[in-house]
Amino acid sequence: MIDAAITDAGLGDAEDDDFDAVEAPDSQLPDHRYHDREISWLAFNQRVLELAEDPTLPELERANFLAIFASNLDEFFMVRVAGLKRRIVTGLAVPTNVGRAPSDVLADISNEAHALQLRHARAWTELVRPALADAGIEITEWDLLTEAEQAALTEYFQVHVFPVLMPLAVDPAHPFPYISGLSLNLAIRIRNARTGRQDFARLKVPPMLPRLVEVPRTGEIARYLPLEDLISNHLGDLFPGMEVLDHHAFRLTRNEDVEIEEDESENLIQALEAELLRRRFGPPIRLEIADDMDDVTLDLLIKELDITDQEVYRLPSPLDLRGLFSLSRVDRPDLRYPPHVPTTPVAFQPTGSSSRADVFAAIRKNDVLVHHPYESFNTSVQAFLEQAARDPHVLAIKQTLYRTSGDSPVVQALIDAAESGKQVLALVEVKARFDEANNIVWARKLEKAGVHVVYGLVGLKTHCKLALVIREEEGQLRHYSHVGTGNYNPKTSRIYEDFGLFTADAQVGKDLTRLFNELSGYAIEKKFKRLLVAPLHLRKGLLRLIDGERKNAVAGKPAHIRIKVNSMVDEEIIDALYRASQAGVKVDIWVRGICSIKVDLPGTSDNITVRSILGRYLEHSRIFAFENDGEPQVHIGSADMMHRNLDRRVEALVRVTDPRHVKELLDFFDLAMDDRTNSWHLAADGVWERHSVDANGKPLIDLQDKTMSQIHRRRRVRSVR
Repeated sequence: MIDAAITDAGLGDAEDDDFDAVEAPDSQLPDHRYHDREISWLAFNQRVLELAEDPTLPELERANFLAIFASNLDEFFMVRVAGLKRRIVTGLAVPTNVGRAPSDVLADISNEAHALQLRHARAWTELVRPALADAGIEITEWDLLTEAEQAALTEYFQVHVFPVLMPLAVDPAHPFPYISGLSLNLAIRIRNARTGRQDFARLKVPPMLPRLVEVPRTGEIARYLPLEDLISNHLGDLFPGMEVLDHHAFRLTRNEDVEIEEDESENLIQALEAELLRRRFGPPIRLEIADDMDDVTLDLLIKELDITDQEVYRLPSPLDLRGLFSLSRVDRPDLRYPPHVPTTPVAFQPTGSSSRADVFAAIRKNDVLVHHPYESFNTSVQAFLEQAARDPHVLAIKQTLYRTSGDSPVVQALIDAAESGKQVLALVEVKARFDEANNIVWARKLEKAGVHVVYGLVGLKTHCKLALVIREEEGQLRHYSHVGTGNYNPKTSRIYEDFGLFTADAQVGKDLTRLFNELSGYAIEKKFKRLLVAPLHLRKGLLRLIDGERKNAVAGKPAHIRIKVNSMVDEEIIDALYRASQAGVKVDIWVRGICSIKVDLPGTSDNITVRSILGRYLEHSRIFAFENDGEPQVHIGSADMMHRNLDRRVEALVRVTDPRHVKELLDFFDLAMDDRTNSWHLAADGVWERHSVDANGKPLIDLQDKTMSQIHRRRRVRSVR
């Protein structure tokens, strides 16, 4: 069991009764004080769509945001909508966070999602596709190709596409085939020329082939034909002797959330592998069809797939705009964001004639706060682990792994360390959603190398981002710790904004040692001093800190709460923030995604401001800052303000103590909340208003560009010195 306390935050000694629930003051909070979390998520994805619609952004970036929108919505249906449907089917129709029945929320989601998907399709056909064409990148159609181009693509079809196609007939001898989730398909009606009988066939568009097929160039313009368009114009080759009457694209989304009863599974890996196989056969939850599909074909699909009219989404072609991700291979840097090159953190820059910094020496000198992707993951986190792996004085490495990349140098460093005789513990979270299969592969590879692999605590996902290195120095053991807000993933570290704290502080080292003991064994510790740990005490610790600001405001002292998270949903935390606002505390919330807090409750939310920033990087760090009567207390870590993070995950926040780092975090936060910064403002009725230009039409400050320039300037100052 995880058990945590904070003594240096004024929360008392590490005893259970120090964490009794904060006594709520006598303040009346209004009913209906939360936004529906599912509708709020759709509002977040609308903000992504607004970036695609923005004509001031580079054309290929706009196409990428369209693909991100599509991918986000797929996951939303596979997990959130599927969960609501499961509640209804099983009879466990527990009300949502706003007290509504799941069936009513599903109806609202259907209305909102239909409107958003149509807007998404229009953004492609009316805005982004023409803009790309003007810039020299055309997504074309078969009928617009010349005879020579058609001949060249026909040859490509015969050589590369035709051999892997598998048309499946539906007739008395062939039952309706299984349609896999997220696959793009063609529904084909054919007629036997000899008997005149009409039949139905299904053809899956091969997902392993390029979705956009390049047309042979005859000039400067790059042209691409959707793969399904190429296939549909060669259906005669697949059905010789048959007359192709009609064909229409369709796509099915299934429930792909994984459920594992851990206490009934002796081997978690085997149970998870079996569940991953079952995932492919989850019940349908959304059917997307081309807007030209006839009623006969649609009725057949609805009947065979056992889907309702509400779950049918009729859209303009092409379906599945995730295919626009393939434009990332187009070599047109002029149509992308200007390159941002991550810098090596100043503390980790080599000195003298050395080509490689001594990471441990730098951390011994001072705590080091790194900010990705502005500062390089490779020359900080990765360098830290690689140096630990080869250092003969390092005795042990302990690390959590939530999501890893396919060729992770982080995992390789752990393997190298184990093979060189070091004690290595890796806590691999195999239940990281949609990364389960990848994590299973790495878990087994680590085990084969001699790494002690554990899978955390039953019933809890281990989401915290922790690494601990134990090194022998002059006969003593020293702890080198890293606590981060993001995954140990070199690939996502290039596009996810995250913070990480390196420290040789003995207390943090002791806290991490005890926490790892809990995660890998049976130790029960109650002596964490610089960590706040979920599931037992993170919520309670934050509630005490929030209430401390409320009390300071009542006493006339400075009071200010700043929270940056991906999601703000937890009702207990939100209610505490409302009470702080009622007492006069300035509450600033910076949220990327879901936000259930309201700003239009007179007398309750008057002092609450909520902003959201989306851009080239995914804002992923979590910051919790409290004014504390002029001596700010700031924590960073992995936790969002959601039930699952606070109640069903192992999360950890670390308190940042170096005044320079505290100032850096607060300055970064305040820049985001500045009215001169490009952002979305939460307004009445849950509407998000984009503020991107000032009263004179001049672009507002881009937070991410500004941060990159500030960090580059910091490096230049160091080099001058």
